[in-house]
Amino acid sequence: MEIKIGIQNIGREIVIDSAQTAEEVAAAVSKAIATGEELRLSDDKGRIVIVPGDAVGYVELGGEEARKVGFGAL
Repeated sequence: MEIKIGIQNIGREIVIDSAQTAEEVAAAVSKAIATGEELRLSDDKGRIVIVPGDAVGYVELGGEEARKVGFGAL
């Protein structure tokens, strides 16, 4: 699933692909915003992204879709 994180007062957004479910990410974001704690998310390659909870501007969760196999539609 693709996750886009907008940071307050920063022009660029952080984009990661994660194996976490939308519910897990939404719960972590809600907790980080409510308490001001850091938001920790891991991507498909094992990297961890840490964002201060009080600096999160928005989070956009992409749809969960299966990976496509092949060379395209014929």
